[in-house]
Amino acid sequence: MIFKQFYLPVLSHASYFIGDEGSRMALVVDPQRDITQYVEEAKKYKLRIVNVFLTHFHADFVAGHLELHQQTEAQICLGAQAQAGYPFQAFPDGKSLTYGDLRVQVLETPGHTPESISLLVFDLHQSSDRPYAILTGDALLNGDVGRPDLLEFQGYNSRTLAENLYDSLHEKILPLPDDTLVYPTHGPGTFCAKIRHHELFSTLGVQKHTNPALQPMEKESFCDRLTTNQPDPPSYFRYDAAVNARNRSCLDKVINNALNPLPLDQVLRWKTSRANLLDIRDAEEFAKEHMLDCLNIGLNGKFEFWVGTLLHPESPIVLIAEPGQARQAVLRLARIGFDHVVGYLKGGALALAATPELIHSVQHMTVEDLDAHLLSENPPYIVDVRSKEEWEERRIDHSHNIPLNHLQDRLQEIPTDREVVVHCSDGYRSSIAVSLLHRHDVCHVRHVLGGFEAWEHMVMNSSGTLADVSRQIGGR
Repeated sequence: MIFKQFYLPVLSHASYFIGDEGSRMALVVDPQRDITQYVEEAKKYKLRIVNVFLTHFHADFVAGHLELHQQTEAQICLGAQAQAGYPFQAFPDGKSLTYGDLRVQVLETPGHTPESISLLVFDLHQSSDRPYAILTGDALLNGDVGRPDLLEFQGYNSRTLAENLYDSLHEKILPLPDDTLVYPTHGPGTFCAKIRHHELFSTLGVQKHTNPALQPMEKESFCDRLTTNQPDPPSYFRYDAAVNARNRSCLDKVINNALNPLPLDQVLRWKTSRANLLDIRDAEEFAKEHMLDCLNIGLNGKFEFWVGTLLHPESPIVLIAEPGQARQAVLRLARIGFDHVVGYLKGGALALAATPELIHSVQHMTVEDLDAHLLSENPPYIVDVRSKEEWEERRIDHSHNIPLNHLQDRLQEIPTDREVVVHCSDGYRSSIAVSLLHRHDVCHVRHVLGGFEAWEHMVMNSSGTLADVSRQIGGR
C-alpha cells in the first residue's frame, strides 16, 4: 500500500494519495485544486487514479475533484447524502472499494456537514479487520472536532448537526482500535475548528486521552461546547461550500483567462466598472507608491484569508504585482474560488510613472514617534486592527480595537477631526487596513512601522523616559 499526505500550510489543508502497487490503482481524498502533485505521484509508482473522494463539501477551499476527473477520468465519490451538480458515485455507510491489498470503507459521519463521510483504510496485507488509518475529514481533527455552524446560511440547524456529530463520533469512530491512525483534512490555523496541536496526524488512542471534545460528557454539554464561542469564519466560506457542490470551470481555464496583461487605460476602465484593484506586493513596496484606490493584501501573509474576508468572490479583480507574482496570485485565489481575475497591470507599479496624479503613498510613524505623539496636546486616535483576543491580552493604552475583518462595517467609528494611527502585530494587517481606509476616503491615516511587536520591543529595551502609556509591556 502507498499512503501519502500532502499538506498546504496557507490553507491548513491536508489531502491524501492512496494506492496499491499490485493492482496499479489509486485514489485521492480531498484534493487541492492544483492537482499536479497527485498526477506526478501516480506516474512515480505507475498507478492509475481511478477514484477521487470528497469527505464533505469543503467551506474553506475549492477542491480539485473536477480537475482530477477531467485529467484522469477518475470517478468522483461522495457520501450518500450529498447532492451535486456533476455526476458522482454515492457511497452509503459501509460501502467499500478494494484495489488488490487496499480496501477503503466509507463511514457516514454527519455533523460538521450533513453529507460528511470518513474513510477507513485497510492494508489487507497486514490485516483485513483492523484498519490502518481513518481519514476523518472534519469530523475528528487533531485536538478538536469540526464546527457544526458553517451551513447555517443554508438553513441547517447547528444544534442538530452537533447532535449528529456526537453520534458519529461515539457510534462510528471511537469504537475503532486505539492504534488506528487519524488523518484529518485540516491542521492548525483552520477556521473549521479550534485546533491546538501542530501535528498533522495522530492516533485514536491519543485523541481519546487528549482531545477536549472527546472527553466524557453528555450530548447536551458536547453541543453547548460546539455551538458557542466559535470565531467568525471568513465570508467566502459559504461561497466555497456551494462551489464544491456544483459544476464549474477547471483550473487551467481560470489561469489562462486571468494571465492577461492590461495597459493602464484598460485598468482604469475596469476600475470605473467597479473592479477591485488588488496590489499584492509587500507592505513596504506598497507604501512607497501605489495606485489610488488599491487594496493592499500581500502574498507574503495570509493572502487567501484576507482576500476571502474583504472581497466578494464574484467581483472582477485586477492585480498590481511585481514581475512573476501574477501567476502565483491567480493560483492562490483560485484555490478559494476567486476565479474572476480579469488581468494584471502591464509593467506593474512602474506603469504609473507617467501619471503622478494616480500615485499615492502611505505615511509612516515609528513607535518612538507614536510614544512622543501620545504626550502631545492632540494625541492621535490609535486603531488596533488585531483580533479582540490579541487586544485583550496586551495592548497600547487608549487604543481602540477594530479587528480588520470588522473594519469595513465600523468605518463610522473612525474620527474625521484628528490624526488616525493604525497598527497590528507586525504591519501586515495594518497595511491592509490603511489601504482600505484610503479607499473609503479616510486619508488622515498613518501606519505604525513594526506594529505592536516593535512597540513591545521599545518598551522592554528603553532606558529613557517614555509616556506613562508605555511604561509596562503593551502599555498596561
